[in-house]
Amino acid sequence: MYSQRFAFLRELCTKSSGDDPRIVTAWRITKIAAWTSVFLGGAFITSQIYSLTLRDAFRHRTNAVNNEKKSFSSYIYPTTSLPAETQQQGKDPAKEENGEPKTYSVPFPNPQLNQNILTSWLTWVPSPLARPHTQQRPDDPWRCLKGAQSDHRGTRLEGVERLASIKHWTDSDYRAVAQAVDSRTLIGLARSHDPDHRFFLPPPSPPKIGGLLEDELRSLLGSLPRDGIDKCTLHFTSKAMQEGRAAFAEDRGGLWCFGGNGLSFAQSLSNVSEAKVLSFCLQALVKHSKVPSHCSDIVRLGGLQLLQRAYRSKTLSSQKILRNIVRVIGNLAVHEHLHRQIIQAGWVTILASLMKSDHISLVTHAARALANLDRDTCSPEKYQDGVYLFHPQHRSRESIRADIIFVHGLLGGAIKTWRQQDVTSDDLPGAEDHAHPDDGEEEYTECWPKSWLAKDCPHLRILSVEYDTHLSDWQPICPVEQEKRSLANRSREILEKLKAAGVGSRPIIWVTHSMGGLLVKKMLTDSLQDRRFGDLADSTKGILFYSTPHFGSSLAAYSTQVRYLLFPSVEVRELSHDNAALTKLHEDFTVLVHKKNVDILTLAETVPTNIAQGSTIKTLIVPLKSANPGFGEFHQVDVDHLNVCKPENKGSVLYELTLQFIQRNVPYPTLAEKLERQLDEIMDNEYIWRHMQFLKSNR
Repeated sequence: MYSQRFAFLRELCTKSSGDDPRIVTAWRITKIAAWTSVFLGGAFITSQIYSLTLRDAFRHRTNAVNNEKKSFSSYIYPTTSLPAETQQQGKDPAKEENGEPKTYSVPFPNPQLNQNILTSWLTWVPSPLARPHTQQRPDDPWRCLKGAQSDHRGTRLEGVERLASIKHWTDSDYRAVAQAVDSRTLIGLARSHDPDHRFFLPPPSPPKIGGLLEDELRSLLGSLPRDGIDKCTLHFTSKAMQEGRAAFAEDRGGLWCFGGNGLSFAQSLSNVSEAKVLSFCLQALVKHSKVPSHCSDIVRLGGLQLLQRAYRSKTLSSQKILRNIVRVIGNLAVHEHLHRQIIQAGWVTILASLMKSDHISLVTHAARALANLDRDTCSPEKYQDGVYLFHPQHRSRESIRADIIFVHGLLGGAIKTWRQQDVTSDDLPGAEDHAHPDDGEEEYTECWPKSWLAKDCPHLRILSVEYDTHLSDWQPICPVEQEKRSLANRSREILEKLKAAGVGSRPIIWVTHSMGGLLVKKMLTDSLQDRRFGDLADSTKGILFYSTPHFGSSLAAYSTQVRYLLFPSVEVRELSHDNAALTKLHEDFTVLVHKKNVDILTLAETVPTNIAQGSTIKTLIVPLKSANPGFGEFHQVDVDHLNVCKPENKGSVLYELTLQFIQRNVPYPTLAEKLERQLDEIMDNEYIWRHMQFLKSNR
């Protein structure tokens, strides 16, 4: 029909106009318009057939909604594969086994089909029957989730950061994303700064068991293997297993000034609280979680669920119990093969909530556990028990230029030693756990490296090391604790942990207090004897000593005079003035400092310290002669031994000298490092990354 019309028009134009160019041009336009209409008409019909045929390929699986509660009816569960049961022959894919209708998704078409010319044309030509195209908003939940779950690392990190910054979604948007998020994205959200709590689904309820929590924990401890473990772990396990509440019937103490709580006295069983029994069982479980071969057994025997029961117990949720619970989770998270069980048990949600706690100790323990779970930004570093991450505790784009490592002294801790100076003026030994800051003091901080130094030097990784110390052997200890507390054994143990945390790959600055300085000196001299740790000494740029007794302490001399009454510990005996090991250690350290050109800053106490509660007995714990190493920068500060590492505020001399020392030893990035960072940023571009993957595949 079209050809007859074309012939008629052509004949009419030829007869009426002959070779008139205007008529010829009109004829050509008419011919082009006719063929265009034919092609568009065919394209329209083909597009409708195509859309009707493949429309099920973009259908979301919604039948799972029937299994959810009514309040969650807005959730959808996208999938891109046929259910396995529909692929079996002899079954109706449109019905369940009980005859009820079911919906499912059809696989997406072959991606190579999109390269077809016809497919590209149909994508460009809109269909009149299709829904009007609406532009997808940048904060669309599924668009953000797609970026956060990208195969490209740079796009994935940006997607998680974008998700964590969203604060204006509806509740259904947050809950839908929480249902669809994968484990890697969930951990990234938990380590992001202030994510919305609705991204994290409530953890599954632990199984209901009729027995007491104490009995269940003792059953777990009894099921763990006892072969190949150290005597300390065996000691704590046996005491928890055999005696339970009776383990606390007699509490050995000691003189207060040496860390005890009085002479031995008996307690009745009625005075022993359930929380104290639970605390002792958790201490034994912490010991077991340090043994790599026991971690899998703890998870297999239901330890994750038992710990969750202990966490949910409101009557037993003291700070010490909560710290030990999260400490065990952090130890288990060191092993990557246990990550899936930890995530499925709901511990990421609990750790994310603890990151917003007001208690800095809980935040620090939770940050360590999440860092061990986060293999996207913290790999290959692993933070073992006793190594805590102060900064960055959240994911950050700031490049790390150096490691600052804090090491405490006698009766200290990874956090409590580095708090701001107490408001009370009569700080006493052993009062580390009893700081009472003035409520009106807005700037008071329980950890100035985390609160102050992290803001002044955001490009640093700040770590803190913790180890147990005692002043007196009156305190109950395990049979081999004395051997483990020597400088030589502690040095080897901490070197292994710092190596696992990646220390040595960048410049190091050590900040030490009291005996912690001796420990660092021992670690650095030992690292020269072992090639595995040689990079720690090579990377050391500076060491800050807060009243370190390089040549012994007067406290050791005082303890020696009454050794038969006070039983001074191994740590105290090693601090005696006549100790040949200290002299040899300082000689080796002096050679290292000059050989490696290490910068030294020493801050020494000048105010005597009370050595007994309520008494007037005072002594200079570290005399100036012992505090001065004989090289480096030396300053005397008008504070006592406990407060020499606790600045009053950010404007105090202590903090200003510390900050200046750290800043002058942090190297500025070289041109090669800047170029390398720019190259990394270029490689983080997803389009460049995909193009390089394409080139590699076509080689």
